[in-house]
Amino acid sequence: MKKMLVRRLLQLIPLLLAVVVMNFALIQAAPGSFLDVMTAEQQVTDPAMIERLRETYGMDQPAYVQLGRYIWSVARLDFGFSYRQNAPVSEVIMAHLPATALLMVAAIGVAVLLGMLAGVLAAVKVNTAWDTMVSMLAVFCFAAPSFWLGIMLIVLFSVKLGWLPVGGMQSVLLDGGLWAQVLDIAKHLVLPTLALGLFYAATYARVMRASMLEVFRLDFVRTARAKGLGQMRVVLAHVLRNALLPIVTLLGLQLGTLLGGSVVIEAVFSWPGIGSLLFDSVMSRNFPVVLGVMVLSAVIVALANIAVDMVYIRLDPRIRIK
Repeated sequence: MKKMLVRRLLQLIPLLLAVVVMNFALIQAAPGSFLDVMTAEQQVTDPAMIERLRETYGMDQPAYVQLGRYIWSVARLDFGFSYRQNAPVSEVIMAHLPATALLMVAAIGVAVLLGMLAGVLAAVKVNTAWDTMVSMLAVFCFAAPSFWLGIMLIVLFSVKLGWLPVGGMQSVLLDGGLWAQVLDIAKHLVLPTLALGLFYAATYARVMRASMLEVFRLDFVRTARAKGLGQMRVVLAHVLRNALLPIVTLLGLQLGTLLGGSVVIEAVFSWPGIGSLLFDSVMSRNFPVVLGVMVLSAVIVALANIAVDMVYIRLDPRIRIK
């Protein structure tokens, strides 16, 4: 297990290098630069000043020199400087990371919980009204765009019923201690979590249903039933554990896409996370921040896949480390 963990961590190095090179090449091929936006916003027209800014940010050097310097900076955990926030990129990302981490954990928790429960229910009640209802809801949640679902949730629960806030992460004027702040954040978290989590819950429900139906047909399940075990015991102790393997795989793959999906949801709900930061950075050509977020996303995906491999070995003892 330790050798496998060390080997997978070492594989992160070429992966991150490839991510940096590919994203740097794409950014170099994109039209415009952050100097164009900076000079337009600050109304800088002096050619000498523009040239001085170009030298300050290293844009007067050839592309391969800029790439080499950036790779060396990333190796030292230095992701550059954000001109828009007037702060290092690492500080800017860390300031927005807790909000996105909270949203991602809540959304993936809701997705896994609802998806697994719906999938188990559909598999146990196969070819019944419960199975049909779960399938229809899963198709609807999967087909509905997340931004449309978020807007509909706002219209229903915020505008019509007035139960939950429209957007943001905290109320502007909030009186109270820590517990009041936690409750306020939880209220703001409900709608974006549902809008982001229901889409992934639909996928988990379909995969869980198919996986459980496949396990139900295996010989050891028929043997367990022949021994007189009850339906609940068979489902929980024998079927569910073996049906979890595809769910674990899907979870590892979707942790990376979850960060991309949060861009739209954070824009709809004005959630101050990495998604909003990435959107603003792309629009303002703040490419050091864009590269920093891409590197962070690659690290999350790689670590998630390593965790999936570890869980695989725990769930299925037949898997051996080679």
